[in-house]
Amino acid sequence: MCRSVDLHRAVLARNDDNATALRRYLDRHGTTAVNLMSSPGSGKTELLEVLLTRAREQGARVAAVTADLATENDARRLARSRAPVQQILTDGLCHLEAGMLQARLEPWLPEGTRLLFVENVGNLVCPASYDLGETLRIVLVSVTEGEDKPLKYPAAFGLAQAVVVTKTDLAEAVGFDRPGFRAGLRQVNPHVPVFETSARTGAGVDDLLAHVMACADGRAPHTPVLARQHAHHLHHHPAATSTTPVPGTPP
Repeated sequence: MCRSVDLHRAVLARNDDNATALRRYLDRHGTTAVNLMSSPGSGKTELLEVLLTRAREQGARVAAVTADLATENDARRLARSRAPVQQILTDGLCHLEAGMLQARLEPWLPEGTRLLFVENVGNLVCPASYDLGETLRIVLVSVTEGEDKPLKYPAAFGLAQAVVVTKTDLAEAVGFDRPGFRAGLRQVNPHVPVFETSARTGAGVDDLLAHVMACADGRAPHTPVLARQHAHHLHHHPAATSTTPVPGTPP
C-alpha cells in the first residue's frame, strides 16, 4: 500500500512539473486555458459547442481540445462551431495529464489563440487531481444528476473556480432542488461563482462566456478555500519517499 501511494505521489508531482512548463508555454503564446470537468452525460460537449460558436461570433480567437477514452465523436461535434479542434484519445486513462496536453498543443496550437477550452475526460474523481496549466477550472453538473453532487465529489467541486449547472430547461421536469444544490456547494466551496445554463435555449451562455473572457483579460478567478490549503497551484503532493525502491521511479 505504501509503495502504491508513493508511486501515485510521484506521478502527481511529475504532472505538477509538466503543468508548470505548460503554463509558461501558454503564457508565452498569450493563451488562456479553461479546464472543463464533469461526469459523463452532463451536456459538457453541447454547451462547449455553443460557447465556441458565440465566442467566434464575437471575434474571439478560440480553440478546443477534447479528451475521450476511445472515440472522436466529441471532436466532430465541436468542429461544427468552426473553431479549431483537436482530439486526444487517452486509451482508457480516466483523466487528461499536462504532458499529454502539451504534446498535442505544441505542434498544433493556432497562432493568436486567445482562449483554449480543454474538455477533460468525463469523470469527477481522477481529473480533479491533475493540473493542466489552466487559468480557470470549471466543473459542470446537469440538473438531471441531482442536487447532492458537490457533497459526493468534494474534491472536484471544492477546487472549482466556477461551477456551471447545465440543462436548466429540464430543471422543473426533474424536480431539481436549487436551494439544496447551492447549500451543498457552499459547504465545499463558499462563494464560488455559479452559472445556470441551457445549451438548448441559450440561457446563461452569454453570462458564462463573459466571465471566461474577463478571466482571459486579467480578472483574477475565484480562489477556492480548498486550493489555499495546497502549496502548489491547485494541489500539493509530498515528495515520493518509498522505503522500497521501484524501478523507473524518481528518488
